[in-house]
Amino acid sequence: MSTLLYRWGKTAFAHPFRFLGAWLVLLVVIVGSIAVNAPKLSSEVTINGVPAQNVIEQLQDEMPAAAGGAGQIVYEAPEGGTFFDEQLSAPLAQSMAAIYEDEYVVNPMELVGTAQDQAAAQQQVAGQVKAAEQALAAARAGQPLDQPVPLVVQGELVPGVTIAPSGDVAMAQFQFTKQTTDLPAGVIEELVDAAEAPVDAADIEVLPGAALQELPEVVGIGEAIGIVVAAVVLFLVLGSVVAAGLPLLTALLGVGVGVGGAYALGHFYDLGSMSVVLGLMLGLAVGIDYALFIVNRQRRLIMRERLSAHEATGRAVGTAGSAVFFAGTTVVIALAALVVIGISLLTTMAIIAAATVAVAVAVALTALPALLGLVGERIVSKKAREKFQERESRGVDHATARRWATFLSKNRFIAAGAVVVATLAMAIPALDMRMGLPSGENYNSGTDQRESYTAVSDAFGEGLNGPLLVVLSSQSDQPVDERAAGAVVAELGEVDNVASATASGMSEDGRTVLVSVVPTEGPTDPSTETLVHDLRDLSSGFAEKYDVDLGVTGQTAMGIDIAEKMSEVMPIYLGIVIVLSLIVLTIVFRSIIVPLKATAGFLLTILATLGATTAVFQWGWLNSLFGLDSTGPVMALLPILVTGIAYGLAMDYQVFLVSSMRESWVHGKSGRESVIDGFAHSSRVVVAAAIIMTAVFAGFIFNGDPMIKQIGFALAIAIAIDAFLVRMTLVPALMAMFGDRAWRLPAWLDRLLPDLDIEGDQLLKRLAAKESRDAM
Repeated sequence: MSTLLYRWGKTAFAHPFRFLGAWLVLLVVIVGSIAVNAPKLSSEVTINGVPAQNVIEQLQDEMPAAAGGAGQIVYEAPEGGTFFDEQLSAPLAQSMAAIYEDEYVVNPMELVGTAQDQAAAQQQVAGQVKAAEQALAAARAGQPLDQPVPLVVQGELVPGVTIAPSGDVAMAQFQFTKQTTDLPAGVIEELVDAAEAPVDAADIEVLPGAALQELPEVVGIGEAIGIVVAAVVLFLVLGSVVAAGLPLLTALLGVGVGVGGAYALGHFYDLGSMSVVLGLMLGLAVGIDYALFIVNRQRRLIMRERLSAHEATGRAVGTAGSAVFFAGTTVVIALAALVVIGISLLTTMAIIAAATVAVAVAVALTALPALLGLVGERIVSKKAREKFQERESRGVDHATARRWATFLSKNRFIAAGAVVVATLAMAIPALDMRMGLPSGENYNSGTDQRESYTAVSDAFGEGLNGPLLVVLSSQSDQPVDERAAGAVVAELGEVDNVASATASGMSEDGRTVLVSVVPTEGPTDPSTETLVHDLRDLSSGFAEKYDVDLGVTGQTAMGIDIAEKMSEVMPIYLGIVIVLSLIVLTIVFRSIIVPLKATAGFLLTILATLGATTAVFQWGWLNSLFGLDSTGPVMALLPILVTGIAYGLAMDYQVFLVSSMRESWVHGKSGRESVIDGFAHSSRVVVAAAIIMTAVFAGFIFNGDPMIKQIGFALAIAIAIDAFLVRMTLVPALMAMFGDRAWRLPAWLDRLLPDLDIEGDQLLKRLAAKESRDAM
């Protein structure tokens, strides 16, 4: 591998326009495809096979009109006005009429079954109108109301609209014919515009719910700051603007091709905003780091070995490039292992992220040496060469790293114990971790999602932000008995943590009845999770008593089911990663102890990361530092995603750091001496890479999407913990603790394992032999 990459690097250096031209043509094709027909992004999170999704699929067969997504719009009256007054209630009714005129919105009367059911519904409406008119009359007379009232205008009930007891807030709830992610582009925007038009003159504020909101920007100021930090670190490490600019340029190229390609192909699969952002995060982080490793190695070969830029590029790609290839392959394998879990959402995210990392590796091994060919000898200035030679002659090169490694070697037991205690202490909050999906409450203050959530909570109670849909299905071929349905609705209303339960629709054959259940608390509250389980536990009793099956769905129930599914598969995936880690690292380092300690260190990283994430986002510790002012559950997909990504990235640092120690050991140094020498030569670039990756991930903490916030934080803290506590402190301490024994491998196993030569030893031996022959 190293010999092939050596030749490849030299060829790219000598013929830069061929390699760069190919990448640019590919990028232009991708950009053109997106410009012609861009796919639609979605923030919806669903998983097949969970109870809530099964109920949705049942409705798609039995009541297609009720299987679509739900929409919600909150109306706020101007100061001093109320919707009890006709001058505000009339435009509100017109707004609702405009919503129902949309071909993708279901009229509630369409969810009423047979003619007999329609007659019963009309009688019910008449009763609601009478009660509402009495309540409105009382409100206009100054009497306080203790219950929301439906909107009635000129004796006609406006379906789907409820006025809060205070009168200054109204809420419209409606159903789409399809899931919101399946609606044609522009439908939601046109619907909101149509709803705003009738109320605009009355100065009524319209707050669309989270399902109707545009997705937060994928890249904002926080992400830009992260890239700026990366640029500064690159300049400090590489010492010139030209050298620092190359990793940034190749990372952007890799992201453009990787993420852009996924986006261009988004018409063929469900493309979620998280998949795009995850690819962007990883593409930038690994793209910069991989290029940094190669450029740093090339510059050092030029300065230390006095090689030409052409030869140094070939050797850098052959040696550091081999490590980059292996490290990238490890990340890809770790992400691809998510496919084994069998969850389509994770599969899509994993494939996009893995493809972006693979593109980053390809760019680092082809486009980067081509760019180095354009730069030529200017990659290392005369001043930089002189400064390096002066530092080397005084013996101060890597002095700080050497002192730190020496300190760890002398105090190895204390250092190792301190890291273990610190990471386990950080992991303690994870014992209380609750998983779920964020709601409007978890968006930043001032956003429409948060304002809509707050308005509903204050006016109607938090439960209306996450209503549950209970589906009653007849166990026979006969319609659900009307009295049985009424009894079920009454019993549901008496269940703990239920604020209200009302029948909301029936299929044409009468065999399926819909019941809207409003919890007393918000969608992410523990009591709501308890309620979902309590409702499902009633199913067997209702089957015996009323001859109906009961199912629970809705976005709130979906979030709860996804969290439980992730909890089930997490141990399986963690086991896959551990086994993968032991096998891969045994092959790479030809050791038993090194893989064991590396895997143990990774487990400490994951535990500490989950603990820190729980403390910040669920407990609220220090959350104001990250622009947060609310708490909620840990995003359900986060633990398994962070485990896969952090494992791959942690192995990057493990490979670059420990392979340098192994190289020193192979060249004759003792166990502890090889730790100090290897650490001294590799730690500077590993520290720089970790700072860059942490900065890139941390930039996403300030993204508007609460799910992306959590992923950005978790990955940033994972890299910081793994790089600075585990790899830069625990690993050298343990390596010094075991000494030469760290590299022992049973002879029979040594014969079985392939030699990957990620340090490039075989390449260097061939080049040395060639130089000897040429000198003769």
